[in-house]
Amino acid sequence: MDELIKKVLGFLRGMWRFRWPGMVVAWVVAIVGVVWVFTIPDEFEASARIYVDTDSVLRPLMAGLAVTPNVQQQVNMLSRTLLSRPNMEKLIRAADLDLKASSPADREALITRLGKTIEIRNTGRDNLYTLAVRDSDRERARRTIQALTSIFVESSLGSNRQDTDSAKNFLNEQIRRFEEKLEQAEAKLKEFKIRNLQTRSDDGKDATQRVADAARELETAKLQLREAENARDSIKQQITLSRAPSPGAGPAPETAFQASTPELDARINEVKRNIDGLLQRYTDRHPDIVLSKRLLQELEQQRVREAAEQRKAAQAAMAAAGPGVTDDPAVLELSKMLASVEVQVASLRARVGEFAGRLAQAKEDLKTAPQLEAEAAQLNRDYGLNKRSYDELISRRQSAMMAGELENASGMAEFRLIDPPRVSPEPVAPNRLLLLPVALLAGLGAGLALSFLLSQIRPAVYDTSELRNVTGLPVLGVVSLRMDDAFKRKERNSLLRFAGASVGLLSLFGFGLVVTAVVR
Repeated sequence: MDELIKKVLGFLRGMWRFRWPGMVVAWVVAIVGVVWVFTIPDEFEASARIYVDTDSVLRPLMAGLAVTPNVQQQVNMLSRTLLSRPNMEKLIRAADLDLKASSPADREALITRLGKTIEIRNTGRDNLYTLAVRDSDRERARRTIQALTSIFVESSLGSNRQDTDSAKNFLNEQIRRFEEKLEQAEAKLKEFKIRNLQTRSDDGKDATQRVADAARELETAKLQLREAENARDSIKQQITLSRAPSPGAGPAPETAFQASTPELDARINEVKRNIDGLLQRYTDRHPDIVLSKRLLQELEQQRVREAAEQRKAAQAAMAAAGPGVTDDPAVLELSKMLASVEVQVASLRARVGEFAGRLAQAKEDLKTAPQLEAEAAQLNRDYGLNKRSYDELISRRQSAMMAGELENASGMAEFRLIDPPRVSPEPVAPNRLLLLPVALLAGLGAGLALSFLLSQIRPAVYDTSELRNVTGLPVLGVVSLRMDDAFKRKERNSLLRFAGASVGLLSLFGFGLVVTAVVR
């Protein structure tokens, strides 16, 4: 600790030797600093406060119907991008700041200076923004803040419209592409259905189920045919037993006969209902509707044939009954029953043949069914994917259109000018009361630095221990300096002059501070 104190005292003694050069430098630097402080031009601040109201009654009402824009995020982003180069160029043109910018370099310097002088301050959660700009010309500052306020409000509307238009253009392009894909998928699916019209099943069953259903229907038809044949044979026996012709009887009169085809009527009604249901969803040219109409036509033709067969069988039964028996009501009733059963037997035989053919066709189709089903599944999957994507894009386009109208709706994000653009009546910069002490400190620091530097360039020894350390030789003795009155008087005058110079420097700066405070 003693060594450190001795070293510090040695530095101070060395600086004291060069106190006058340090004092001169301090005065020069301080005076230069004062001149610089008073030559800095005054700056006036123009400011405006804007409140952004993001609370709108439309936002909760449109929730779920349209994409509600994040107005708070848009306003924050707008405040960050307000000082972009395009906005700075627009600001220069709007405020006529480029009148003196004769070259591109001057324009670049003007843009750089504006970016440094413009301030955007946000108070936080209140959505209150303060726009401020400083300039040495009060009128120019006012024009700048007015133009900046207009750009801040107009940029939000322009960016919203541009984003909405871009989204709609993109969605329209995607919809057009998926519409083409959907048309191609529909064409392929239609071509596949028409090409495999005979192998299609309206109930959606696969080939294996169709084979099982055909076999089951064939067995049922065979059983019904055997039952009908047994009933026919029984009726014939009863007619044979009841036949007792009377001599001299005339010919049998014609009896009225009404054909009955309940099963075919039920199937025809079912096919008609199916056609009515398909017409509500598709056009007349749809493959399912064409197939159903063809099946309806075949059933109606079959009903006509069965009715004709029933009439022929009735006439044959009446002729077989022979003369003399037509007057017997029981025989007449049995003849009608026989005719009906004969028609039923013929119909069931036709049905057995039809079901046998269907079973054979179903077994034949079973060979190519897996490939057709896989192709149909692929076509339906492609069509379904394209249809879902197309419907989703249509919905998103509608949502984007509603969102664009919502952003442009009145009250969605309202900009309110709380404080109109105004310029401070007094300069806000520079703060000369702060800069003057800085100039004084700079002068004192320069003087002390010079004194220390000179003491290191021309060092001196002030202690025996230091002399012994420097020379490495023993110190045998010390010769003291005996000062006379003249020398003491000279040192005292020098000290008074130094103190006067120091006090004068401090007094000058004190007087400057007082004058500056009064004038301000």
